[in-house]
Amino acid sequence: MFARSISRVAARSSAMPTTALRSYRTMPGPMACLNARPQPEKKSIAPQQTRAASEHAISNPTLAGIEKRWEAMTPQEQADLWMQLRDRMKVDWHQMTLQEKKAAYWISFGPHGPRALPPKGENLKIFIKVAQLTLVSFAIFYVIHLFAKPQPKTMSKEWQEASNEYAKREQINPLYGISSEGYEGKGFVQSPPAEKA
Repeated sequence: MFARSISRVAARSSAMPTTALRSYRTMPGPMACLNARPQPEKKSIAPQQTRAASEHAISNPTLAGIEKRWEAMTPQEQADLWMQLRDRMKVDWHQMTLQEKKAAYWISFGPHGPRALPPKGENLKIFIKVAQLTLVSFAIFYVIHLFAKPQPKTMSKEWQEASNEYAKREQINPLYGISSEGYEGKGFVQSPPAEKA
């Protein structure tokens, strides 16, 4: 069965010209003819509005005090006003009124929404909360160490000095380590002397 399928593929490829193999043009599938048929028009509930560049200025009362009113407006009112301004910005900007330019700039870049200024005293609240959590973490650290077991005997200075002597005796790392000629490092010593009870 495998041999028959290979022979069919070979027969097809030999019958096709080489330019067809190298072509990147896609052949339309069976769904392309269905999509090419004219579709019946769907009746919408509300007629679609096409917005053209408005040649009439937006009234000044609509734009007056937009900085104070913007947050209180509903999202639909905000969107409608922005669409009107966007349509007005499609015309020559010399035809726009100063009020429209200010409103468009404030809506685009003003301190509202995610660009709103933080409330007064917020930085102090953040600092106090961070200080509290830092103190709590130190308290937890010291409580854990208060109830912890004593350090193992291998963490004493004497044990680590004995480890240095063992490493020198056994020639551990003779190229650049503790057993090398002229080594002046501390070796394994990293702890203070053990406390005698």
